[in-house]
Amino acid sequence: MKTELQQIDQLDEAQSAELHQLFQAEWWTKGRTLEETRRMLKQCDLIVAFCEPESRKLAAFSRVLTDFVYKAFLFDVIVAAPYRQSGTGRALLEAIVQHPNLQQVRHLELYCLPELVPFYEKWGFSSQSANVVLMRRSQS
Repeated sequence: MKTELQQIDQLDEAQSAELHQLFQAEWWTKGRTLEETRRMLKQCDLIVAFCEPESRKLAAFSRVLTDFVYKAFLFDVIVAAPYRQSGTGRALLEAIVQHPNLQQVRHLELYCLPELVPFYEKWGFSSQSANVVLMRRSQS
């Protein structure tokens, strides 16, 4: 897809619904409700997304939770199927790592599937995290 996309930092109601639909197609977000998606969007520290300039259709999305000093954690890096393999994912990651509000943050972090490690390594992400182990406590 060769269309020039517009970077946005918040989603309107239609884009929120589109994001919810994107979530339903992915293993890590399937089952999230539209209401949960809306609530999550209100609490994000930073949103980096791309949409079609005229239709405003959502093409790519990511959110960042951060203290703006030590840590910034990327979540829900997602590109709509029609925009995959077009450079949109690369543009999204570039927009995140170059974001002015993240330039002073010591560590940008994310987690991903092993097959995506080579993609994220292009931006300096590493799986070498000094013996850090991801731990999780689920409440529901």
